Amino acid sequence: MKTVMWFGLVLVAVSTGKVIFTEVGQKATIECGISSYTKQLEWSRENQQIIRIGKRGFPTKGTAEIVQRSRMRPEPNLEIYPVKDTDTGKFTCKADATVQEHMLLVVSVSVVPSGALQVGSEATLYCQVKDPNLGVTVEWKKPDGTLLKGSSTFDLKPVADSDAGPWNCTLTYEGETFSQTLMIKVSGPTPTTTTPYDPQKDIHKPAGRNHTTEHKSGDAELLLLGLDWWVWLAVGVGCLIVILLTVFVIVLCKRNRERKKKFQRMKSTEQPLKPKKYCQCDRQAAAAKPQQGRRREKPSALPLQAC
Repeated sequence: MKTVMWFGLVLVAVSTGKVIFTEVGQKATIECGISSYTKQLEWSRENQQIIRIGKRGFPTKGTAEIVQRSRMRPEPNLEIYPVKDTDTGKFTCKADATVQEHMLLVVSVSVVPSGALQVGSEATLYCQVKDPNLGVTVEWKKPDGTLLKGSSTFDLKPVADSDAGPWNCTLTYEGETFSQTLMIKVSGPTPTTTTPYDPQKDIHKPAGRNHTTEHKSGDAELLLLGLDWWVWLAVGVGCLIVILLTVFVIVLCKRNRERKKKFQRMKSTEQPLKPKKYCQCDRQAAAAKPQQGRRREKPSALPLQAC
């Protein structure tokens, strides 16, 4: 649908674009629907500017919170990630004098309480859009194929075994539909086993004695802190083995230390017998100066010197 509107002396052509369904936390890409522009390209949500690119190609961003999660990729399309439920609304792509309006619907699907539901408890299924005034219709499909039309919420009061399985939620807006599956897990109550009453057993019971009480007291004697006697026996044997191994290691370490000290004492008391070595030097001693009038004597042999 295209509408021609006059703003002053500017002729603006407004066209209705697409309806885009997405989920919370997903990535949404909104196509502008305009292939080219010459002056400027601008994206806005509910009259709040997101981003604008002028002639020079420099982007100008707005101040809304969605701006931090939006960018043009690929240009001129707008990409939003991650999507929040508050992003539901009308997005406008304006290229020069051409305007395209698109509707983004963010769907949230959940069950409260979460996790596995107990049989007989109460729970509520949600499949809704943040803005309830848009006129989105919701249809539920139970696991058995039954269709339930009406509200975006469905109450399970009480939860039954037949409620387990996939619940399909279909939303419709202006001819566009979106389906999402919600898996429900149901766990039954904890069964209680009771022993049937046998009147024949009471005949053989001696008077004045309660066999049930005696049986419970016997079990209490055999159990200690919830464990059987053989468990405690195994624990005791294991502790004894650990203690014996510890004592053995300590004794072995002390013996090795004493042997090492004894060896060091024996080594320190030994005195090596090393004879002194002498060597004869080849250097000759200076001869004494002969006195005048006396006969020159033959120099004596060189003395041995210790090396």
